[in-house]
Amino acid sequence: MRVGIYDPYFNGPLGGGERYILTVAECLLAGGNQVDIFWNGQDIKKTAAEKLKINLSQARFVRNIFTDSRGLIERLLVTKNYDVFFYLSDGSIPFLFARKNFIHMQVPLANIKGKTMMNKLKLSLVKAVVCNSAFTKRTIDQVFGVNSIVLYPPVSIEEFTPMKKENVILGVGRFTQAQHAKKQHVLVESFRRLVKRGLKNWELILAGGTLKSDEKYIVKLRDLAKGYPIRILTDISFVDLVKLYGKAKIFWHAAGFGEDEQAYPERMEHFGIVVAEAMAAGCVPVVIKRGGIPEIVDNGVNGLVWETAGQLENLTLKLINSEKMRKTLCEEAILAAHKFSKKAFCKNLNEIVKS
Repeated sequence: MRVGIYDPYFNGPLGGGERYILTVAECLLAGGNQVDIFWNGQDIKKTAAEKLKINLSQARFVRNIFTDSRGLIERLLVTKNYDVFFYLSDGSIPFLFARKNFIHMQVPLANIKGKTMMNKLKLSLVKAVVCNSAFTKRTIDQVFGVNSIVLYPPVSIEEFTPMKKENVILGVGRFTQAQHAKKQHVLVESFRRLVKRGLKNWELILAGGTLKSDEKYIVKLRDLAKGYPIRILTDISFVDLVKLYGKAKIFWHAAGFGEDEQAYPERMEHFGIVVAEAMAAGCVPVVIKRGGIPEIVDNGVNGLVWETAGQLENLTLKLINSEKMRKTLCEEAILAAHKFSKKAFCKNLNEIVKS
């Protein structure tokens, strides 16, 4: 089977969407298929191997026909030669002419006009729209008038294992105040209040990637953290991140805090890969009840969810003060993480492709 893949974001840091679409490539390569990635340059292979542990050694990189300078006729002539085409959308719908076309929507974009006649024509050529969570699906189905399929993102759970646990609360996510902000300042402020309430011998560690535009936010976080057992770690290696997950007892996440979920669903965590990674490593998630996160964390079974900063602090203290509760939730979290393994992703992907 001949497979084509396109992602418009390969020129930036490889994030969750790129992990998703490149794992599609890896899974289909493992099935003996020919996979062509439409991008000018092959440096992605090395980056995917080093940063994401994704093997693209057998993939071919072919000329990118999805730039503005390429016309519809060329896209027709090229894509019609493929059995399957996967396209990661930025909110737009392309013309694709493969035998089976799949559009991946990773962001629940609400404020766009999706039900135009042109989009209906383009979608008539699409086998299925694929979303990364039921949360994303709800918005996409409404905006585009489709019945999309949920294929949860792949999590390399085998990379994350529990180690000797320490009194560490961990938060992971890019340090940014842009649209998809992780709200690390909320976590710092809550930890400061816990310390003022008497919490001792615990440390908050926040780790994540950065861009030059994020520097002011990092300075703000470091200022807030001064005088408290809080560490801000930027751009650490994957090996070091795995170690942090392994030793942390509790995982915090606040993306979407203070935002209107109905009006701006794109500001929520669309799924929450870092939450699943933490669970695989035996970190008990104490995470916000927003976006796709409630699809990962079953409150009181494999973690705890909160809606206000006060709830975050009180639930964390409850967990800290009950080792029995922490161990029970920890064990259930590890088991639940397997639902989002790369193996499960590939199995579900192949079923979608063959349907």
